[in-house]
Amino acid sequence: MSSNTALVLGATGGIGGEVARQLVNAGWKVRALRRGGTQASEQKGGIAWITGDAMVRADVLAAAQGCSVIVHAVNPPGYRNWGSLVLPMLDNTIAAAQAQGATIVLPGTVYNFGPSAFPTLREDSPQEPRTRKGAIRVQMEQRLEAASRQGCQVIVVRAGDFFGPKPGNSWFSQGLVKPGQPVKAIALPGAPGVGHQWSYLPDVARTMVELVQRRDTLEPFAAFHMRGHWDADGTQMAESIRRVVSNRGGARPTLTPLPWWLFTLAAPFVVTLRELREMRYLWSTPVTMDNAKLLATLGHEPHTPLDEAVEAALVGMGCLPEQTVAASRVVHSAQ
Repeated sequence: MSSNTALVLGATGGIGGEVARQLVNAGWKVRALRRGGTQASEQKGGIAWITGDAMVRADVLAAAQGCSVIVHAVNPPGYRNWGSLVLPMLDNTIAAAQAQGATIVLPGTVYNFGPSAFPTLREDSPQEPRTRKGAIRVQMEQRLEAASRQGCQVIVVRAGDFFGPKPGNSWFSQGLVKPGQPVKAIALPGAPGVGHQWSYLPDVARTMVELVQRRDTLEPFAAFHMRGHWDADGTQMAESIRRVVSNRGGARPTLTPLPWWLFTLAAPFVVTLRELREMRYLWSTPVTMDNAKLLATLGHEPHTPLDEAVEAALVGMGCLPEQTVAASRVVHSAQ
């Protein structure tokens, strides 16, 4: 199908919302499925919001009518009920894509990999995860690869931990800083000296849109890794936050180790903290991604300079006063 209409599942989240916005900016007609809407359909921000549930196959099939692309960016809120929700939602997306001849786009994760693939992840690295969520993510990609052998094209874009103006569930917004509050302290989740991979949401979304626009040249199951922002010693992201806050006239934030002991105590009672704690191993060993395939395909990787990306993220999260990032950069350059 050659229409320029896309369905985004998970458009109320960080990556889904950013992909939806960038598809609109690229001239696509975009639909988004959301639960709990007050009316069957509503046009907002160039996106047609449709009331429905990704767990209900009939809703997904109806929303996907006439679409050539389906972005599967939906996740259980707060990491809850992964085992019972994630795979059925993906099966509904696959059924809709097969019915429409549509391309599925999946934001991938590093959860799929374990120590056997570390420290550098490539698209063909062995997927031998060590967590429950990782095992489910592997099953997701296995089902997508099987669907690609039956005429359903798939694009997977894998990136590091997300940060951005509207990050949804992320380490940046749930661990390092607190949304809606001035940044006075920055929590460091990683072990001293251990590097970490970050990815700016608008860069990830732009990569997906560029790949979608040349999907006719890709293989049936096309996976790509992004380099993003590599924090070589685990402090460069925090130092960028400190620079941005200071340049905006704020007091230089302090750095404190993340209280993992608190996660352990609260894990039996707070699902989100329990799920985040399961990912601690990714903060104790350096894991990087090789983007050679992406560079060979696009000729570049969309990349926003770190301080510019961090400033936009903090403004969007309500941690800095509202002002244009561009105007702020002009002031910094003059200084």
